[in-house]
Amino acid sequence: MQTILTINGGSSSLKCSLFKSGEHQVTPIYQFKLGNIMGEPRITLTDGGGNKITPPKVDFSDIEKTQRHKASLSVVLDWLTQQVPHLKLTAFGHRVVHGGEQYSTPILIDKYKVNQLKAFIPLAPLHQPYNLLLIEACHTLAPELPQVACFDTMFHVGQPAVERQYAIPRKFTQEGIQRYGFHGLSYEYIQMSLGNLSEEARIAKTIICHLGAGASMCAVKQGKSIASTMGFTAVDGLPMGSRCGNLDPGVLLYLQRHHNMDTDALEKMIYQESGWLGVSGVSSDMLALHNAHTPEAEEAIDMLAYRIALELGRLSAALEGLDQIVFTGGVGENDADLRKRILDRSQWLGVQLNDKANINNLSTINEESSNVVVRVIPTNEEAMIAIHTTEVIGS
Repeated sequence: MQTILTINGGSSSLKCSLFKSGEHQVTPIYQFKLGNIMGEPRITLTDGGGNKITPPKVDFSDIEKTQRHKASLSVVLDWLTQQVPHLKLTAFGHRVVHGGEQYSTPILIDKYKVNQLKAFIPLAPLHQPYNLLLIEACHTLAPELPQVACFDTMFHVGQPAVERQYAIPRKFTQEGIQRYGFHGLSYEYIQMSLGNLSEEARIAKTIICHLGAGASMCAVKQGKSIASTMGFTAVDGLPMGSRCGNLDPGVLLYLQRHHNMDTDALEKMIYQESGWLGVSGVSSDMLALHNAHTPEAEEAIDMLAYRIALELGRLSAALEGLDQIVFTGGVGENDADLRKRILDRSQWLGVQLNDKANINNLSTINEESSNVVVRVIPTNEEAMIAIHTTEVIGS
């Protein structure tokens, strides 16, 4: 039996989960969530059954912001050492957002590979630097333990060239400027969950909607990704919490020329000031938008539903049909109102929503007469990371 700590770092957050892993399965023991670590940090701690445990106290007031991810990880490791000393860690498993074309499977990390992964920082500036920072922190805090990187891009490797390539000069395509797609660990977990339901569900023509502050969709055929909404970077596709999604590149040229915005200002706008936040002027949090009751907040919600409905059409074309839709992610799993807005616009695809099942967040929310099955399945990227880590280091 192995004990694996999975690590999923964001720009101002850290999620860690402790798993026991055995043959073909992993079992959660503890989950740590540290939020707002660049300000006044919040921490929650639950056991494997989801029961809340009193978390350790956190005070980062005397710690430089550049060191707070390492400090957050130290909080987790110190608690485990003090509270469950009999559980000896076997390995770390990391979510790394971008692996390019080079990394299509999980890898055992060494210094050389970390340096290679730094080349992808410009493609995922909100996540990649912190993913790598945490890898280095783990090496400092527990250098004897192996570390495995699992990439959000790897599920999409193998998509057809007609989906991956942009209509730009070929020399840039050959340089690696193409569509990559993200949220792959979530999509892989959902595919595994569908396989546990039935072989028919696993191989169906499926569109998975991973909806949260970061949002994307993926068309899956015979269990393989064939198209997705995110592209070269994780800012493309749907409007997200603070990311703009699809945007005419001419808008950026206009802002450069007429508003004198440089590269840093444009990057900040499209990653941190746009999306639901930019449209609503209220928040990048979907629950806050629902509670705001302003025309601008309503517009942001409806824009998201409309764009998702449009992508259902595009991805159905890529699939050449549609058998099932799966909603997942924090918003996708819990926001019945948004799901209804999306599916009411998608009746032409043969979708018939069961309103009662939808409101109650049941696992299947379509009418029996619907031509398309609609499911709500919780995702678990951390479990997927633990499974891959076990596979790489050996059981």
